[in-house]
Amino acid sequence: MAISLQERTCGLLLHPTSLPGPHGCGDLGPAAHAFADWAADAGQRLWQMLPVVPPAGGSSPYQSNSAFAGSPWLVSLEVLHQEGLLSPGDIEGASLPEDRVDFAATERFREERLRRAFEAFRTSPPEAFFAFCTRERAWLDDFALYCALKKAHNNQAWSRWPRPLRERPPEALRQAAEDHKTEVRFHQFVQYQFHRQWSALRKRCAERRLALIGDIPIFVGHDSADVWQNPGLFFLDADGEPTVVAGVPPDYFSETGQRWGNVLYRWDVHRAQGYAWWIARFRSMLEKFDAVRVDHFIGFHRYWEIEASCPTAVDGRYRPGPGAPFFQAIEDALGPMPIIAEDLGVVTPEVDALRARFRFPGMKVLQFSFTSDPKARHILPFSFSRDLAVYTGTHDNNTTRGWFDELGATPSTAQDRAFVLDYLGTTGDQIHWDLIRLAHQSPADLAILPVQDLLGLGASARMNTPGVAEGNWSYRLRNGALDEGICRRLKRLSEVCGRTRL
Repeated sequence: MAISLQERTCGLLLHPTSLPGPHGCGDLGPAAHAFADWAADAGQRLWQMLPVVPPAGGSSPYQSNSAFAGSPWLVSLEVLHQEGLLSPGDIEGASLPEDRVDFAATERFREERLRRAFEAFRTSPPEAFFAFCTRERAWLDDFALYCALKKAHNNQAWSRWPRPLRERPPEALRQAAEDHKTEVRFHQFVQYQFHRQWSALRKRCAERRLALIGDIPIFVGHDSADVWQNPGLFFLDADGEPTVVAGVPPDYFSETGQRWGNVLYRWDVHRAQGYAWWIARFRSMLEKFDAVRVDHFIGFHRYWEIEASCPTAVDGRYRPGPGAPFFQAIEDALGPMPIIAEDLGVVTPEVDALRARFRFPGMKVLQFSFTSDPKARHILPFSFSRDLAVYTGTHDNNTTRGWFDELGATPSTAQDRAFVLDYLGTTGDQIHWDLIRLAHQSPADLAILPVQDLLGLGASARMNTPGVAEGNWSYRLRNGALDEGICRRLKRLSEVCGRTRL
């Protein structure tokens, strides 16, 4: 569905794992279709998600073993049952929590059912399956083999596999694929089912005029099929280990910065190859989504490089990113890109110029917009330009209710709390709707709301706390929480603010 990011519109931010459902986490099944219908009925035109890639070694969708694959845990078991690949007993009695995601238990339950479905499927796979494998073989063959080899080597990182498998001579890969052909086929099956269910959801969204916005992290994980398949594109030593890693310097979220640990790109090699890997990555994203939020856009101008031996991000250095030639190469290959630039952080004039050159909307977060400092008036909503996506908060922020409740905890934030109330002309009793209204009334072309803020949920519904390793990404929407009253209220607000059709 073709969309313009330069038109006044609105949408919602909700990751599919946060949807309700009986199997431990939300997925691409009936609840996703129902949410798409509810959002469209509420006058929304955008559904933004976090990355839908497989979370690697845990729950974060920003750490993955593939930039191209879909998460197995988003494959709907209900749909597999409807298609005859699972029995009623397979999908009943999950005994998994419905208010939060227990990732370890959910993955165990879902993997067991996916393997049962595969056993039913493998006896007579349709031609469409083989066509899918052929069409996606540029990444799928290596991803499926990588997953099979990870299992065979007790989940060790690829850099600790036997040298022939690390260094990938063709004969070693052929033999490994033959030795593990059933496991390879299983992972191809899972990706095929993800593709089919995703295509059905995207079709439903297009029918309801609801565009999908994806999220593309700038960096990839070291222990991933991407790095194993293309080691020359990254800074690695002779044993395949990272020599430098990614992160950000100390900031609002952390006094010691954030040491993400992702391996860094050899941009000179990417440039020499015409950015072919990145072009393939963006092409894959645009086959799933109508637009893409590019996480850490600042890193394409300059990024924070940390020695792999350093335990924090305090001691690092800025390095130049690929800049305008990179985005020009992408545009030359794929056409003008529907990108939202996540340009939060230390934004230099060069970052602004890079974004403006390609007409990418930037981001503003209302929770960052309020301060009693008279020197900071430029960050207040009345100063917003049109070429922006404004959010009440993002997945990395507290909920609006949680944020407001924390204001006033110290003398410095007490002044900010008073300023928020004066600016909004409110008592704060419904601070979430105050900020939702402010986002919709702002000059920004795009207004996008985390679903938690529609419900006025507190800090316990926060999706992620940067720099904190445990307890993130587990928020789930209660079934029926988005009721008809909220639907009508949001639709009317979107209409009167000119963001949807009257």
